[in-house]
Amino acid sequence: MLESIGLSKRDEEVYDALVRSTQASVSDLVRACQLAAPAVRRSLQSLIRLGLATRSGGRPVTYVVVSPDSGLETALRERERALNDVRPHIRTLMDLYRAGTRFTYPGELVEVVSGRDDVNHRWARMQRDTRTQIRGFDRPPYAAPQEHTEPNTVELDLLRRGLRYRVIYDNTVLALPGWLEDVTAGVRRGEQARIAPDLPMKLAISDDRLAIIPLLRPDDSAVTASYLIHPSPLLDALIALFEAFWERSVPVRLPMPRATGDAADELSDEEAKLLSLLAAGATDKTAGRALGWSERTVQRHVTRLMHRFGAQTRFQIAMEATRRGWI
Repeated sequence: MLESIGLSKRDEEVYDALVRSTQASVSDLVRACQLAAPAVRRSLQSLIRLGLATRSGGRPVTYVVVSPDSGLETALRERERALNDVRPHIRTLMDLYRAGTRFTYPGELVEVVSGRDDVNHRWARMQRDTRTQIRGFDRPPYAAPQEHTEPNTVELDLLRRGLRYRVIYDNTVLALPGWLEDVTAGVRRGEQARIAPDLPMKLAISDDRLAIIPLLRPDDSAVTASYLIHPSPLLDALIALFEAFWERSVPVRLPMPRATGDAADELSDEEAKLLSLLAAGATDKTAGRALGWSERTVQRHVTRLMHRFGAQTRFQIAMEATRRGWI
């Protein structure tokens, strides 16, 4: 029963006898367990090493059992800590193994993860294992049922710790309720976000050592399976694809804090959100969906901003807002 914390069957037999008597000498345990004295002494040393027993002074020397609820719990935590320390080494060994087998055993280069919960778990773990940066294509559908109505808490935590995120969003996300608030939370903490039309896939790349690609069919409404791509020419190609899209994508521009003291020169929260969406390339219909407005309401706000800025086009609105330091 207790082999998992490092006790042999003989050690456990001695431990059980010591628990029953709470304290005992070597000769007491020899009689109770029907074992030779050297074997009992070795087991007692194991118990002391694991914090399950202590050695008292006096003659004859007696051994006192530590309360099992605390002694065994401490031993269990130590074993869990030791196992957790092994996991990074396993990943390092697997990286070396795959590097040596990438051409001999191509099947080792790609894993398939099935099930929404498993996909979410591997995505969270992949982020936490990243050392320098996450790069990704973001587009619907999503494995998380809340989509963009709630922030990626793992990302926000890692951004606070200094991890770099570079994300290209497909322009279809502009119409998702909550997307603007979600991306704003990330950008405020350091995420570098851009917009591009017609991203070819969903993709996330951890450093230069692992990528995840969700498996999607045209009619899928959620991510339930994904490929994990390990170091290989395929991973190199995905990294190059991301960098090519990054160069020609449009940065997401967010409203900047304004404290001019002149009410006439202030933007309302609604106008600030609308400007961010327009700068990202949203149409009236898309901006309306994101803000919960009708297209006519969007057009009224755009017309009001044109008059206010003396602009003739939406592009001129964005340029003037940028000039004023609003986005």
